[in-house]
Amino acid sequence: MIPIHPAAATPAPSHKGIPLRITPSGSGLAAPPPLSLYVHWPWCVRKCPYCDFNSHEAQGAIEEEAYLAALIADLEAALPAIWNRPVGTVFIGGGTPSLMRGETAEALLAAIRMRLPLQPEAEITLEANPGTVEAARFAAFRAAGVTRLSLGVQSFDDDKLAALGRIHDAHEARQAIDLALRHFERVNLDLMYALPRQTLAEAERDIATAIASGAGHVSAYHLTLEPNTAFHHAPPPLPDDDLAADMQEMVEQQLAAAGFGHYETSAFARPGQRCRHNLNYWTFGDYLGIGAGAHGKLSNHQRIWRETRRRHPRAYLDAASRGEFRATQTTIAAVDLPGEFMMNALRLNEGFPPGLFTERTGLPLAAIEKSALAARHAGLLESADGHLRPTAPGRRFLNRLLSLFLDNSVT
Repeated sequence: MIPIHPAAATPAPSHKGIPLRITPSGSGLAAPPPLSLYVHWPWCVRKCPYCDFNSHEAQGAIEEEAYLAALIADLEAALPAIWNRPVGTVFIGGGTPSLMRGETAEALLAAIRMRLPLQPEAEITLEANPGTVEAARFAAFRAAGVTRLSLGVQSFDDDKLAALGRIHDAHEARQAIDLALRHFERVNLDLMYALPRQTLAEAERDIATAIASGAGHVSAYHLTLEPNTAFHHAPPPLPDDDLAADMQEMVEQQLAAAGFGHYETSAFARPGQRCRHNLNYWTFGDYLGIGAGAHGKLSNHQRIWRETRRRHPRAYLDAASRGEFRATQTTIAAVDLPGEFMMNALRLNEGFPPGLFTERTGLPLAAIEKSALAARHAGLLESADGHLRPTAPGRRFLNRLLSLFLDNSVT
C-alpha cells in the first residue's frame, strides 16, 4: 500500500490475483462538484504574436447586441445540464472582454442572475486590457456587479510590450492599475517573463513594479512559443533555459518576500486574494462554458464530460440565429480520469486531500496508487499535512511528475 494517506487507499478489486479494470456504475460521484460559469468574449483589438487563445481581431464594429443575445440563448439551452445547481464564480475571459460597453456587462450579468442561482458572495472576474479606452469603463463594470478585475499587463517595459505586440505602454498600464484599485478590492496582474531579449534585471524590475502597485494577485507566466502563433512560426530571440530558470526563481523569491503566497504553478496571492474561479478548475470542479469556442467540464450521476462551442464568432452567431446551441460533448472515460484530475490538482503547491480524488472522479484511490508510488520514489510527490502534494523538485519539474499519471494505467 502506498503512503498516499494513512488507511485511505483501498486495493483494486482482483480475481485470483489478476487486477480488474475499474468500471464504475455511472459516474460514481456521490454528489456533483462545485459549479462555475465561464463566458468567452472572442474579440480583441489586435492579435498578439504569442497568443493561442480563441481571439479574433475586431473588424469594424463588434456585434455586441447580437452576441449578448446569443450568450443568453446559449445559457438557456444549457440549463437542463446544471439545473438548480448553485454557481460560486463567474469568469468573463477572452479576447478582451473590457471592449464591451458597461451596459452590455450589466445586461449580461443580470441575465445570468435571472437564470442561475448565483451564491450571495459569488466571485465575478472580468479580464481587461490596460489601454486607456477600456480603463475608462472600470467604474461601469463594477456597478454591473464585477467583483474582480484581471489586467493583462505582461510587462512594464515599453520595449518588451512592443515586442509582445501589446497595444498599451507602461504608463497606461500603471494608470489602469491605479484606476482598477479605486473600484475593485481584488485585482490580478498578468505578467510574463523570459521575454524577447529580456535580462534578469529587467524581469526583476517588472516584478518590483507589480509588487509596488498594490494589486493583491499576480499571475506570472514563462513566455512559451505555442503552435499556430506568429512567435512559433518566427521565433524571437529569447533567454536561454538557465536564464529563464533564474528569472523564475527570482519571481518566486521576490513575491514571497513581499507577502504573496505561491499557491499554484503561476499564481501568487496576498491573504484573501486567491482566485476562487481558477481554484475550482484546479480541484476538478465543474464549469459551464458559454460563448464562441468556450470549453466546459460537467458531471452528473451518469457521467463526467467535456464540451466545446463553435470556435469562430461568425459561426457561433450564425448558429445562434438558427437556434442551434448543441455543444460537442466528449465523455471522459474512467481510464482517463486519474490523469485529468492530477493535471489540475498537482498544479496546486499545497496539493489536495486524498479524499478529493474520489469525491471528484468517482474512483477509488487505488486508481492512482501505482503512479503515486512511482512519483514518491522519484522524489516528486509527498504526503504531508493531510495532503498529497508535489515536492519542491516536483513543482520545478511538473511535466515529469504529471507524466506518471498520464499513462492510462487505471487498474
